[in-house]
Amino acid sequence: MDEIHLAELERRLGELPLLDVRGREEFEGTRGAPCDPRQGHIPGAVNLPIEEISGLDEAALRVRLGLPAGAEVVVYCHSGSRSHAVAHLLRMLGYEARNYVGSWHEWSRTDLPTG
Repeated sequence: MDEIHLAELERRLGELPLLDVRGREEFEGTRGAPCDPRQGHIPGAVNLPIEEISGLDEAALRVRLGLPAGAEVVVYCHSGSRSHAVAHLLRMLGYEARNYVGSWHEWSRTDLPTG
C-alpha cells in the first residue's frame, strides 16, 4: 500500500506521522501556489523540505525523521510529485511510507483544519 487518499487520512488524522516535504514558506503558509484557496499545512505535520532531504545521508535522515525503522509515515507536498519521490526513498530505507496523492492541492480545498 504505497498511497493514501483523503478519506483515510481524514479518518486517521492525529494517528499517523505526517511529513511535509514542501519548502518552509509553503509549510508556514507565507507562500504557496495561487491555485490553492488556503495556505498552510496539515495539522501535526513535520516539515522537512525535499532539498534538505537530498543533502542528508541515511543515518542523518533517520535522525531527522525521529521514527523507528518500519514505522508508517504519510508524505505529502503540493501535488504529490515530490512526496512520491520521498516516499519511495523512505520505503527503500525500511519505512512504511505512503504518498498522500492529493497532497496540499486537495487538502486546501476541503473544510478540514490547517496548521
